[in-house]
Amino acid sequence: MHVRALFRHPVKGFTPESCDELTVQDDGRVAGDRVLAFRFARGMAPVMRDGLPSWPKRDGLALMDMPSLARARLSFDAHAQRLRIEVDGALLVEDGLDDDGRRRIEDAVTAWLADGPDAARLGADDALPLRLLGDGRTSAFQDRARGFVSLHGDGSVRAVDAASEAPVDDRRFRSNIVVADVPAWAELGWTGRIRIGTVEFEVVKAIGRCAAIMANPDTGVRDARLLRLLTSGFGQEEATLGVLLLPVAAGGVVRVGDPVEVLAESVAALPVD
Repeated sequence: MHVRALFRHPVKGFTPESCDELTVQDDGRVAGDRVLAFRFARGMAPVMRDGLPSWPKRDGLALMDMPSLARARLSFDAHAQRLRIEVDGALLVEDGLDDDGRRRIEDAVTAWLADGPDAARLGADDALPLRLLGDGRTSAFQDRARGFVSLHGDGSVRAVDAASEAPVDDRRFRSNIVVADVPAWAELGWTGRIRIGTVEFEVVKAIGRCAAIMANPDTGVRDARLLRLLTSGFGQEEATLGVLLLPVAAGGVVRVGDPVEVLAESVAALPVD
């Protein structure tokens, strides 16, 4: 088994960034991952969960209920602190993260969404104004307060693709690490520890999936009923694909091509989140 692909998502809910290497921080988050997020007016402050700040995705832009976000192509220059968003090949906005730049970015994204199929999500009294939060450096806006590194095997995705009428690839599942040469669903049976390159991880839990995976990553249309497919087609009690990891002692750098070794393994399925 080896690492086939690595991804991070600079802005929560938007385009994944393919990387040759990822830095896993000691706290278990990926450096540069989810360092920015568009939040509704009601979601401008975190809530505390298990003693950690949490940013519920229902209170901001998320593919779960706004699939059209997948149409946007976003790039973030972390050094220059500059964000660029294109939609259907046309520039929507490009600006820096100073106060004035953030307002222009927020206005452009709000206007685009208000003219699209997910406009109803902006209609709630506590949704607008939309605000772009985050310092562009601190990884903070993961779905779970603890953070985690996410991983799936490409065999599992191929199995879903073969059973789906619509094309399915790794992007739908938005994992940080994609592993090759692992049989479909084998990662759901991993327990204990694994080593990726030189970094040792604890396998914490399986990833329970939401409606985000039904959005086509190119068109932004919900074209695959993957939640039902995972449960009825593959016999899962809850739609599940991939696992969550935490570094055992310290973080480190994970690279494409790194070997993946299961240090302790069981056939028992992990609990889903």
